[in-house]
Amino acid sequence: MEEEEEGEVKLFRTWSSPFALRIVWALKLKGIEYDTVYEDLANKSSSLLEYNPIHKKVPVLVHGGKPIAESLVILEYIDEIWNQNPLLPQDPYQRAVARFWAKFGDEKVWESMKRVFMNEGKLKEEGIEEAKESLKHLEEELKARGKRFFGGEVIGFVDIALGWLANLPSVLEEVIGLSLITQQTFPLLSKWTHEFANAPIINQHWPPKQQLVTKFKAMHQIFMNKQA
Repeated sequence: MEEEEEGEVKLFRTWSSPFALRIVWALKLKGIEYDTVYEDLANKSSSLLEYNPIHKKVPVLVHGGKPIAESLVILEYIDEIWNQNPLLPQDPYQRAVARFWAKFGDEKVWESMKRVFMNEGKLKEEGIEEAKESLKHLEEELKARGKRFFGGEVIGFVDIALGWLANLPSVLEEVIGLSLITQQTFPLLSKWTHEFANAPIINQHWPPKQQLVTKFKAMHQIFMNKQA
């Protein structure tokens, strides 16, 4: 492997990974220059396997030759290394609250929506109910904060962690015909998705929607074939 220059920043990602997109947003919001290495997860590079031997997946951030894996961990690293445009609040309690909601997004919201996407029948219906309950909690958190974003008046850690909600649900709506976040069901969350999706820097880095739809249609068909 080529020796990394001191301070050089590289991001290993795929074109469609919502987890890697978190890192793109964070680096861009902080104005950090970096090189992108696009991975084919069907044929993973030796560099990816060396940098992330445990999970063998993206994203991986390499800073000065040192790899950091797992998107939420990478976000915190970025925020600690580069102080400009902070993502996490300064107050220790508020930092803990932000970490809680980021983890909630991955463990509850993402997992429930994945269950909806991958299943039919009872399992899908259970996933829909779980997703609605999780989204209800996010709606209530936005109401309690009374701000434009979860991070206040500017995009923060939780917004980036939940950023996929501003894009993937509309893709899944085209694939499986189910709309979970609407102005009627979750008005504040719906408004947030539009605010976040169209914010400067954020809106410049969404993957092509039609390509996502094509990809997710193929994935959905695979899951359905397994249940047939």
